Amino acid sequence: MKDLYVLDASGFLYRSYFAIRNMTNAKGESTNALFGFIRSVLKLYKDFHPKHIISVFDGPNNCQTRTAIYADYKAHRAETPADLIEQLKWAQQACELLGIPYLSIPGVEADDTMGSIAFWAKEQGAKVYLCTSDKDMCQLVDEQIVILNTHKENQILDIRGVEEAHGVLPTQMIDYLALIGDSSDNIPGVAGFGPKTASTLLKQFGSLDQILRNIHMIPGKKQEMLVKGADSARMSRELVKIDTQVPFPKDSTFFELHQPNREELKEFYTRMDFKSLLREMDAILTSPTETPTAAPSKETETTYTLVDEESAFEKLLTRLATHKEICLTSKLSASYPLKSSWMGIGFAVAEGAAWYVPANGHLGLGRVVAGLKKLFQNPNIHFFGHNIKCDYLILANQGIQLERIDFDVMLASYLLNSHKRQHTLEDLMLDHFGKTKLSLSAHQGKGKESLSSTNEIVKTYFCEEADYTFRLKKLLQKQLEERHLLPLLMDLELPLTTILAKMEQAGIYIDLPKLSALSKTLMHQIAQLEQEIYELAGEEFNINSSKQLGEILFTKMGITPPKKTATGLSTNADVLESLKDAHPLAGKILTYRTLEKLRSTYVDTLPGEVDEKTHRIHCTFNQCVAATGRLSCQDPNLQNIPIRTEMGRNIREAFRPEKTGWSYLSADYSQIELRLLAHFSGDPHLIEAFKNGDDIHRRTAAHIYGVPLEQVTREQRSSAKTVNFGVLYGQGAFGLSQELGISNKEAAEFIEMYFRLYPNVKEYLESCKEKTRLTGKSTTYTGRERSIPEIHSKNGQIRAAAERFAINTPIQGTAADLIKLAMIKIDEKLNFQKIEGFMILQIHDELIFELPDHEISSVEHLVRDAMEGIFQLNIPLTVDITIGKNWKEC
Repeated sequence: MKDLYVLDASGFLYRSYFAIRNMTNAKGESTNALFGFIRSVLKLYKDFHPKHIISVFDGPNNCQTRTAIYADYKAHRAETPADLIEQLKWAQQACELLGIPYLSIPGVEADDTMGSIAFWAKEQGAKVYLCTSDKDMCQLVDEQIVILNTHKENQILDIRGVEEAHGVLPTQMIDYLALIGDSSDNIPGVAGFGPKTASTLLKQFGSLDQILRNIHMIPGKKQEMLVKGADSARMSRELVKIDTQVPFPKDSTFFELHQPNREELKEFYTRMDFKSLLREMDAILTSPTETPTAAPSKETETTYTLVDEESAFEKLLTRLATHKEICLTSKLSASYPLKSSWMGIGFAVAEGAAWYVPANGHLGLGRVVAGLKKLFQNPNIHFFGHNIKCDYLILANQGIQLERIDFDVMLASYLLNSHKRQHTLEDLMLDHFGKTKLSLSAHQGKGKESLSSTNEIVKTYFCEEADYTFRLKKLLQKQLEERHLLPLLMDLELPLTTILAKMEQAGIYIDLPKLSALSKTLMHQIAQLEQEIYELAGEEFNINSSKQLGEILFTKMGITPPKKTATGLSTNADVLESLKDAHPLAGKILTYRTLEKLRSTYVDTLPGEVDEKTHRIHCTFNQCVAATGRLSCQDPNLQNIPIRTEMGRNIREAFRPEKTGWSYLSADYSQIELRLLAHFSGDPHLIEAFKNGDDIHRRTAAHIYGVPLEQVTREQRSSAKTVNFGVLYGQGAFGLSQELGISNKEAAEFIEMYFRLYPNVKEYLESCKEKTRLTGKSTTYTGRERSIPEIHSKNGQIRAAAERFAINTPIQGTAADLIKLAMIKIDEKLNFQKIEGFMILQIHDELIFELPDHEISSVEHLVRDAMEGIFQLNIPLTVDITIGKNWKEC
């Protein structure tokens, strides 16, 4: 045994538990600590390729020895979180599957087991690497034992490293720790002694005993502290000293790293939803000298064919024309359709067989497009794929219309598992077939080594995509039918796909000279603010540096810091908001940050998003991101263009119709989520308010503040609005108090008064949570499902978030479905009436249209009728419509 790596498994797990938050598997079980632990182990594998290793856990009842010395040892520590306890067991299971021996000795702390192993291994002539970040272990360091901190870029502390880090030699570490104590373990040390004092005295006197013998030589208060704390120091020394006499298996073969149990490890990773670990499994677990032995393939034999000759192309087109349904996959050289070249297209009509037609091979682009147009114009054939909207746009760029779409594997996966973040083909292949998707980028070289369109890798890539998309369609369609979700796909999500594709094609025009002028104004305001900030601070500093700002506020100006994070004193927006009254600098910083964000995120960035050919911005709308069914937007995110500030509204002013004599029409559902709450809860007071057209926020304000309606102030209405929406989103007293800047007690009273006014609402919200507890899911009006297994989590924070999801999903999800159905209805009417105007944006409850002025009246009526008539509810749906020559005017 040449080298031995001793892992502080308990330390790895605790560190990961607090560093990685709210990570769960499909069952809602916490997996954050386990994931971090495995990642740490695999990093060690990758960086050091150990042959001998041991993973050491705290044993049960491990504090007995030290509590016998000091009853309050670790007394202030909270109980181990319930969701961490089960992860400790899984970590031991992971060690078994990874081939790592482990120890968890009853009544013994991990430190003592690690120390005992290290001393024994040293006697066997081994170099010992203690893989830990615990400073207590530095007392063990000598010529053969070192600390390896993998969390700090594999920092190794040898004898010199310990001295540089702590100011004392390893042989003095026990005395050093005895003097300074350890708050995490509740070891008292000597009151008033810190690392600097301890290291200075140990350098002068050599040891704790010598220091105590020469107390008379120590000047000032330190002498008094030592006199009072001498016994505490001696006791602390016993507590920090690592026991190196713990019994364990003293056989070098016990510490050998074994081959991992790949099949069971794969099942384990799958159960925990560790997709990244599944994808990396073979690469990481194979040592540099080992050739991985592949398990016998369980895959169906495949026939993947490159079609790049005229006769083969004609034969393929003829064959495909005999099928009623065809799977396709089409790809670009980059992610943005309008700026990328078309690579080619793949087809599949049966499992295990696929064809790839390159767009720029021997056939030539013109011949491929002409042949495919004929295929796609066939009225008897329907097409499906994965993320079919992308295929629609790619083919549209070539003048090919993909109209008859009957399935989308990505949308199907989303409807079945909306709570999952990823629905990529790579993830679905891994989830359902245990198949790692071929990566094109991994084989992509540069220059002469770059992949050609007819390369074997490219052929396999396209054919594999088409083949597995075909397989997934069969599988997922059956699941949709079993769960009665197929109508959602066929009647809502698929029709919406082509509408979104057309919106992305149309894009939105932006006035670049207007943005340029805004940029100059912003730069002037920011520069002026900088000078004001420097004057208030009394010096120049990096305003964007949280650390430097913290030093100015909390050190130089002596302001009491309200919040501290793991990385230091917080200067986030909440903190600065609370400090505005304490010092004007905080307010200036907030204004500076707002303007700087507007400049960097929008004003100076949006011009770069304008397409050179169309002179418009073409964003991407995502159907498979938000678990509630809401659409999201990216590249750029036009749903997030600010409106609350004057400068934000000025940015919206830059968005305008491209043609003269055209306008924008904005149609916005009025208080749609509160209206849905009234319908679902059946609360008579809420229903009456909406039927009468009352101002719901003013009505709530009058009740919670105990004033007549006509006397409600603007501020009171604003607070009531926060209460209305806070209750809707499951917000408790603490969250509401933070939002309104009031006490917890006052916030709790507001909520209680709200429920007195609308008693059915409270019953409804509780029923949402109870239904989710019973079924594990939340459902919208249209039947859309969101799995919420975390509602049974042992972690209170995760469970509380799940309860909020249970309340919010039926409301927000129904609102999302409502406007999607309205978009479909409006699109049908626009097409039927041959309206020249078109839909360009959806911002959650709002639709934006670009249209000629002479169509304003007809489109206004068309849109209002469609949006207000989508659902028949207990309360009326109301749509606010505004017209403007730019987005700001809307």
